Amino acid sequence: MISLVEVLTLTYTIMGGRRFVTSYKEKKVISIGTVKELTGLTERKIRYYEERGLIFPERTKKGTRKYSFADIEELMNIANKREEGVQTSEIRQDMQKAKQKGGVRDQMLRGQLNAHFNLRK
Repeated sequence: MISLVEVLTLTYTIMGGRRFVTSYKEKKVISIGTVKELTGLTERKIRYYEERGLIFPERTKKGTRKYSFADIEELMNIANKREEGVQTSEIRQDMQKAKQKGGVRDQMLRGQLNAHFNLRK
């Protein structure tokens, strides 16, 4: 199911605007210490997942990592898969496949939105 936020973001993009953060889940404002407390992961393990290309925190001008709630959810998914014995390389491949599927879905939605707006002109 596509959320309203996704539809609005894609609509804004199609209409010539830039993609923007519309959800609190996407805002990167959480420090690594808080992420550590929320997830139970060590700072080292969180950094390791970043090194392996599984998560992508933003950095402040001083180099401090900032995470979003979506990042925390992803970290929990990664940790669960690791507990099941899944290697980080496999997790990364699965994430890339999921992203590609999402890209196809976004393209289909863009096509539908374009068709809708073109019909209304």
